[in-house]
Amino acid sequence: MSGIALLAPDPTILARRDAIVAGLRAIVPGEGVIVSEDERRAFESDALTAYRRVPMVVVLPSTTEQVAEVLAFCSREGVPVIPRGAGTSLAGGALPQEDAVVLGVAKMSKVLDVDLANRTVRVQTGVTNLGVSAAIAHEGFFYAPDPSSQLACTIAGNVAMNSGGAHCLKYGVTTNNLLGVTFVTLKGEIVEIGGDALDAPGLDMLGLICGSEGQFGVVTEATLRILPLAEGARPILFGFPSPEAAGACVAAVLGAGIVPVAIEYMDKLAIDICEDFAKAGYPRDVGAMLIVEVEGSAAEIDEQLARIGAIAEAHGATYARQAKTLAEAAAIWKGRKSAFGAMGRVSDYICMDGTIPTGKLPEVLTRIGEICEAQGLKVANIFHAGDGNLHPLVLYDMNDPVSLAKAERAGEDILLACVEAGGCLTGEHGVGIEKRDLMTAQFTRIELMQQMRVKSVFDPAWLLNPAKVFPLENRIAKAAA
Repeated sequence: MSGIALLAPDPTILARRDAIVAGLRAIVPGEGVIVSEDERRAFESDALTAYRRVPMVVVLPSTTEQVAEVLAFCSREGVPVIPRGAGTSLAGGALPQEDAVVLGVAKMSKVLDVDLANRTVRVQTGVTNLGVSAAIAHEGFFYAPDPSSQLACTIAGNVAMNSGGAHCLKYGVTTNNLLGVTFVTLKGEIVEIGGDALDAPGLDMLGLICGSEGQFGVVTEATLRILPLAEGARPILFGFPSPEAAGACVAAVLGAGIVPVAIEYMDKLAIDICEDFAKAGYPRDVGAMLIVEVEGSAAEIDEQLARIGAIAEAHGATYARQAKTLAEAAAIWKGRKSAFGAMGRVSDYICMDGTIPTGKLPEVLTRIGEICEAQGLKVANIFHAGDGNLHPLVLYDMNDPVSLAKAERAGEDILLACVEAGGCLTGEHGVGIEKRDLMTAQFTRIELMQQMRVKSVFDPAWLLNPAKVFPLENRIAKAAA
């Protein structure tokens, strides 16, 4: 086990395991309760695979009412609950505990209602991100947030972590596209928050829940804003001699008042690995690459790309290629969307998620290289450059504890560098366990205590997703003061 501290299991809960399983089976019959060790092991980790714990039991409800009964039962029994979508969290947000019930929403995957007149769709939160757009594409609409894991990640996890994606530069992240939720409290209360309107009356409870990382309750249904597909869209590749030149180009494009749909960044190592996997036609003889996509009419696209091209040339671009066909555009995005999987073919890695002001990109990229070089590690930078959401992939050997310790140290220093540059610890992956002990670098003790008081209102016993988000030394107090 690595250096991030986790909570020890409660032996009194483990001693009651059979009774807890029986209680859950009375609520969710059949295959909805997973007990055997082999089957539970499938839930032992999320995408932060350096950390693994086999949960005590897994329950997969099919309805909101079952979720409410499960939470009420666990609350009465004093059993920790780990909410889980698809387990694609890169921050350990869905990491289980040995004395906890994992509550998954995988069976709740229906599209409940499509309202084109109001441009909304209502879904159960076990539906995948890409599944939302697939359900409405034939009507000429799409759901804007598009995390790289969108083929697998669920709306439940998107809401929990306030996920973004490549196109969030223009369309915003989950919170900008979420209109309402069905929310279940730990006591088993079912609450409707928000709705079909663009803005709901009263306190902004929706803003509080989106990004709360399973600390307050479980979201079982969501009303999402959908948008009409653009008349056209076209990506273009730019190659630069150095990461710093590419970073400076991003800042210059945004500084010129141009807002593309997306600006994605890859450095040399990332380009080579993604090209080996996707055969997308990426240039290999550059130090860094940008994927810039714009949309609109053909004339609008041509005008925007001409302006962007002139800025890229002024910043030393040595390569430029526009997608000429839909197939070429799909290949360009396949390489980017496959990046994390392609990287996993060649190395273990920790994916960081710091966010910085875009004007600081050149200096922070330089600092990231220095940090990883000091630890003797390679780093591949793949990220949403348009909104300054960095995703450095720090490569290491999972079977070597020393290598893992170095990767964690490098990751910590990278996140601290983001905060020092005026940014923050996370853009879309959440805090989870990965960034939990760095929260004191971003927030004062008073600020953390205020956040923890809110947690205690929803979850007085701190049973929901424990050992996440808040540093353990602060968690003990439970903001009781």
